[in-house]
Amino acid sequence: MKMNLRLFPLPLLTCLLVCNATAQPDTNRPPRDARPPAPPRASGPGATDFTAQTLPHSDAEKRILPVLDDVDRNQRRGSMSVPVQDGRLLRLLTESLGAQHVVEIGTSVGYSALWFCLALEKTGGRLTTFEIDEGRAARARDNFRRAGVEDRVTLVLGDAHETVKQLKSPIDILFLDADKEGYLDYLNKLLPLVRPGGLVIAHNMDARMADPRYVRAITNNPALETVFLNVEGSGIGVTMKKR
Repeated sequence: MKMNLRLFPLPLLTCLLVCNATAQPDTNRPPRDARPPAPPRASGPGATDFTAQTLPHSDAEKRILPVLDDVDRNQRRGSMSVPVQDGRLLRLLTESLGAQHVVEIGTSVGYSALWFCLALEKTGGRLTTFEIDEGRAARARDNFRRAGVEDRVTLVLGDAHETVKQLKSPIDILFLDADKEGYLDYLNKLLPLVRPGGLVIAHNMDARMADPRYVRAITNNPALETVFLNVEGSGIGVTMKKR
């Protein structure tokens, strides 16, 4: 049946035309849930290289970086030290925050501590680090001496669950890299000392090693803001104490 458009009032006619037009599928429009194709990855001589390393700039870097390289090459086995890129992240966060007091649970041979010291040489801050093993503590002290940062570091030997009770001064960064099941206890004891805007950084935040109780504590507390980095690698939880 043919429709005589002249019989319809103008407003109704306009509505019919518009509705009919909008009802037609737009074959040029991609599906709502379609994602744009990923750009092709460049390869070959002209490809962008996203790897990076710390290049010596200051006298402190020229003094500390060779020791870091030696520890990485010759003392890593059995030391449970953080990967190089994680160490660089620790330095970046510490220096950006202008940290004056860093507390580390789990010194090992001092590798991550040396990354902290790279930043603390610029901020003028100090590191308090806790280690339970005498042998690793002795190697760490030697590495601090070789890097010329022994006066910037206080190494406390013993069970950190007990020795951290000695701490009284405010903490800018708390780094947890010891017994994973103990992270929650360290957090409960030391979070009151972490200053507003300070960070709690936890290493080995992955599905295999992280303590679910600790993860719940840092993600369900409205006074904290947590992000997880490098979850496909070693896993790092960065938690800010809100102001």
